[in-house]
Amino acid sequence: MKKIALKAVAMAVLATSLTGCIGQMGTSQIVTKANLSAVDNRYGRAGLFVLLSPVYGIAAAADLFIFNSIEFWTGKNPITGKSPAVADMPVDAIFKINSKLDKSMTTVPLASVQNSNIEAATFRQLDDSTLEMNVSYQNGETARLRGEKAGDNVNFYLDGEFITTVSIAELNQYAEVQA
Repeated sequence: MKKIALKAVAMAVLATSLTGCIGQMGTSQIVTKANLSAVDNRYGRAGLFVLLSPVYGIAAAADLFIFNSIEFWTGKNPITGKSPAVADMPVDAIFKINSKLDKSMTTVPLASVQNSNIEAATFRQLDDSTLEMNVSYQNGETARLRGEKAGDNVNFYLDGEFITTVSIAELNQYAEVQA
């Protein structure tokens, strides 16, 4: 009789833990933030990632089988403290699509990224409302991306040509999702 009861409890726990694997992955976020905060260059971060790979695995397993299940059933993630649960949110709240993009900016030029000839990229703040990124290519060409705050929006320009407007609220929401 004890074996049957033990099997029933094990099945109930397993079934409950497998129903809520969609979630915020709070433990994994903490490990990633610690990795990114510990070292300030890409090679150090990559090395630390390799060293921490068992920790990432344990964190992901804890998220998938414990914390995301709790989030699924309670509506609030116990690690991040955020609610509603990801399973209860409309897709538009998680993935934002900027419909204001110029048509030329709606395709992904993966070939150019893989065969990138970028030599350097620098950022500078021109004033309280303007940030500029300058890109230098190996063939001597340059490109300039500039963001200008205008009220509650940021207007983006590539080499002086307007390409899109994004609201500050959208940028803040994007930053929260990335954090």
